Amino acid sequence: MALRIAVIGAAGYVGGELLRLLLEHPEVASVIATSRSKAGEPVAEVHPQLGTLTDVRFSGLSPAEAAHDADVVFLALEHGESSKVAGEIFAAGSALVIDLAADFRVRDLELYARFYGRHPAPELVPRFTYALADVLGTELKGATALAAPGCFATAAELALYPLRGVGAGLLPALFGVTGSSGSGVHPKATTHHPARANNLFAYSVLAHRHEAEILERWRGWTGSPTARARLMTHSGPFVRGIHLTLHADLEPARAAGATVDVKALFRAAYAGRPFVRLLDQPPELTHVTGTNYALIHAAQSADGREAQVMVVVDNLVKGAGGQAIQAMNLALGLPEASGLRFGGIFP
Repeated sequence: MALRIAVIGAAGYVGGELLRLLLEHPEVASVIATSRSKAGEPVAEVHPQLGTLTDVRFSGLSPAEAAHDADVVFLALEHGESSKVAGEIFAAGSALVIDLAADFRVRDLELYARFYGRHPAPELVPRFTYALADVLGTELKGATALAAPGCFATAAELALYPLRGVGAGLLPALFGVTGSSGSGVHPKATTHHPARANNLFAYSVLAHRHEAEILERWRGWTGSPTARARLMTHSGPFVRGIHLTLHADLEPARAAGATVDVKALFRAAYAGRPFVRLLDQPPELTHVTGTNYALIHAAQSADGREAQVMVVVDNLVKGAGGQAIQAMNLALGLPEASGLRFGGIFP
């Protein structure tokens, strides 16, 4: 398969990761990288790590123009921008559209409005499939529009999914720490090095936007429209990655007569999944840097009453570009791991 790819909004960190992975994907024949602000500039001037892979320049084509001759269109735009262009991209006739923003991740419009405000293009929401690739796998085959999960949501949902069968009465607490690249390419006070180094701080307290998609998934998995989970987000003094810890009191399930074997639940949930690795010890963030893997350690207290699950992912790969390409592979019927089998960088 000789795929023609368009990456809309390719000048950001996520756009750079998409280009890095797509330029070496065995089924990709060509890549157009668009950017309104960088049109005409060499891609390698914005993403110097790509200088050994390409000498192409950013295109100033409109999203619809770039999509016209593309088999797959990736939208690597800021939140709210995808809603403005998705309709014209569909009209251009691309076989597959993959949005990496939050615009189409949540189907419940009331839940969406609670975290993001009124949806600007509600009529397009049903066209998108939420693309948590490590859970859905081959169920994504044939999809024509995919909404890639958020980075915190990816880590949180991989921790939650195996607990779905005992989860209706649980209130999982999800404590996550992310690196500065999660805030995007444009400098902010919270990503400025003197503020970030040697520091750790919480943000979006009781209101992180990724909770919307986490809640929708958790409620669907448990079958309970009132099921809850709480995400607690923090900024850490590193560039890449998310380290997330889930804690859950299992007493509601035990009181209902369920026997809960946490490790067995995780083994069953991720058996055969190529990019989820279950470890006997808590994972370290640097062991996934630059990769599409999720490393997970699931533990249970000696009395069986508590579960603790640790997940590490690279926020720009597994939490963004890598998972989006994994979902592309699945949707198009390609080998799931195509273009994504590579190790990390350590130290």
